[in-house]
Amino acid sequence: MTFILAHRGSAGTHPENTMESFIAAEKAGADGIELDVQLTADHEIVVIHDLTVDRTTNGSGYVHEFTFKELSKLKANYHSTHFFKKKCRIPALREVFTWLCSNSLLCNIELKNAVTRYRGMEKMVIDLIRDYGLEKRVILSSFNRQSLVHCLEINPDIQTALLYNEAFCRPWEYAGTLGASGLHPKLKCITDKDILASMEYGVAVRPYTVNKEKDMKRLFSINCSAIITDYPGRAYRLREQIQY
Repeated sequence: MTFILAHRGSAGTHPENTMESFIAAEKAGADGIELDVQLTADHEIVVIHDLTVDRTTNGSGYVHEFTFKELSKLKANYHSTHFFKKKCRIPALREVFTWLCSNSLLCNIELKNAVTRYRGMEKMVIDLIRDYGLEKRVILSSFNRQSLVHCLEINPDIQTALLYNEAFCRPWEYAGTLGASGLHPKLKCITDKDILASMEYGVAVRPYTVNKEKDMKRLFSINCSAIITDYPGRAYRLREQIQY
């Protein structure tokens, strides 16, 4: 069965990377959530995608320039009040983990360290995963190859996945050189043939961002490991129709 991972939560219907979006994803039938993490000025691990707060909040500036208390005062759905008027906050990763302890969802954490390197973030995230006992339910992904290798140096048992947005040959072999157990390609950057070859090689494939029904159907039909989608409810209903 193809798993459904909700991209930044149910980002197509709720403000991305907020608790409201993650809770909505669970209610929609997702098997897991995908989220992004960065570090604040006071070294709190926070859940936000962009390097700045400008696009998603009523603030301005780089995430790493704020303390967590300062970030918490921002309205995380400031630019999406047209479909979600309740004020949402930027959550700390520990808040998400506390909630995950009440369910059985998987969690794909993207380390946003390809541009801003956030020294020490890998260990901080892995230590928090261990503290909450979520080692078997978390996948760490990044565009930063060195970061993935470092994660495995810290904990060889952690699941890692290579993010990429340009097509290349035999991606499963490259994943193997990094010790990564998964591939997270941009949807257009991988063929069905390479998806099947990767899975046969023992490497999970979870393309992003799969929002069109025709793409969902195609990936469900080949039993792709998982899809990452903004619309987990749509994907869940379609998967149910196909299965039954």
